[in-house]
Amino acid sequence: MAMNQVCEMTGAEFPLFAFSHCRDVVAAVSKAGGFGVLGATRFSPDQLEEELAWIDAHVDGAPYGVDVLVPEVIDPRVADLSNNAARAAAIDPSYRDFAYDVLSSHGVPSERELPPLDDRKGITPENGLALMEVAFNHPIKLIANALGIAPASMIEEGKARGVPVAALVGAKEHAIRQAEAGVDIIVAQGTEAGGHCGEISTLVLIPEVVRALKGAGHNIPVLAAGGIMTGGQMAGMMAAGAQGAWTGSIWLATPEAETSETFREKMVAARSRDTVRSRSRTGKPARQLKTPWHDAWDGPDGPGTLPMPLMGLVSEPSFARVEQAAAAGNEGAKELVSYFVGQGVGLVDQVRSSRSVVQEFREEFAEAIGSLNALFD
Repeated sequence: MAMNQVCEMTGAEFPLFAFSHCRDVVAAVSKAGGFGVLGATRFSPDQLEEELAWIDAHVDGAPYGVDVLVPEVIDPRVADLSNNAARAAAIDPSYRDFAYDVLSSHGVPSERELPPLDDRKGITPENGLALMEVAFNHPIKLIANALGIAPASMIEEGKARGVPVAALVGAKEHAIRQAEAGVDIIVAQGTEAGGHCGEISTLVLIPEVVRALKGAGHNIPVLAAGGIMTGGQMAGMMAAGAQGAWTGSIWLATPEAETSETFREKMVAARSRDTVRSRSRTGKPARQLKTPWHDAWDGPDGPGTLPMPLMGLVSEPSFARVEQAAAAGNEGAKELVSYFVGQGVGLVDQVRSSRSVVQEFREEFAEAIGSLNALFD
């Protein structure tokens, strides 16, 4: 029997949603009774097809979903740039030079020229829609979108195929707009979250969004996101009106994740205040593990940041070089190793398998619910 509305809609046994860029995490979580969601943005359409075919073959029929990014608002500075070659050409050389200087100051081998990026990669509306088409050709049980209102084509196709559409929001007014557009599930994500996030705390945002939707007459389930690393936190957010948890950072500290050993070691050692909300990786505010890269770009001597997707054309090749050098033992590179991670990183004390994380969430959730019920016995 399903626990609640969101479980009925998605087929999830336990409403723990695990966002990950790694197919192994997605499959492991879904098979363990949670609900894995593959972040598709890092892939080209052809690569996403391979990833989803692998999940289909390894998930043992358990439900899973896909998360894409179709930006609603395009910065006017890049609106007329139709391909990655044109975007790369539009980047002032001073930005490439600054990235080169940051890496060089830490002994990371680099080049001033940016490597070319396949036109079918990058956070753009056309790429997001292409990934969406691939996703709908697989037996997904959820599709999610961030960075604005879910596109009409996604909502229409979702309803036609019986696939719930989820949308990430960071404010109650955004939730109302998404509901009016026709999405099925709201993921209310607080500022504690890793990746793109707003400024409102999860603890405040969840009841605010739940109340706003109910007051506007929308019977839409809400998933809580942002800083949720334990089953007890999940229970608390569900007590506040959410119907489950949307998690990301906790899965980065699993051996199945796409993260490097260096980054996982840094996660275990990190404090919650060791993250920063910065534009220096994607061009939009995103929370990451703070390193000298962020100090340089966000500092008074930095050149400022470029709009999305131009900033990613500068930062991602730089971080790829950092990871390569760190894996070879370069200590300076290790200082620069970073990734999108939330303030909940301070709760990570060891590397555990994805299956173990799901099990621990379930046990802690049950214990928290039992403790609350005991208060009224």
